[in-house]
Amino acid sequence: MNSKDRAFPARALEGTVAMSLQIGDPVIYRKPKSSSRPGPRARQVYPLEHGEAYHYVVDKFWKVTGINDDGTVEVVTRRGKKHCLQMDDPNLQKAGLFRYLVFRKKFPCA
Repeated sequence: MNSKDRAFPARALEGTVAMSLQIGDPVIYRKPKSSSRPGPRARQVYPLEHGEAYHYVVDKFWKVTGINDDGTVEVVTRRGKKHCLQMDDPNLQKAGLFRYLVFRKKFPCA
């Protein structure tokens, strides 16, 4: 096995959310939900099997407060609630500059 083969797993992770998050970064989490009456911020709404409820996604605007060695990231909401998420969660994404400017009032201040 040469040095290129041993370095492959590290190169495979380059450019992912896990590699680019830092404390203080704004993130957007697409939280899946189900209910009989989706709210006004619901996106990707579709009815469940018998049409009694809907499945949808709501964007949550959070800020990174900590990065743990076990592959998790700690985030805080606008109201101060803390959540611990996996860094490789496909619903978690770093807010780019444009999205941060558009939604800046929805992110926590601290």
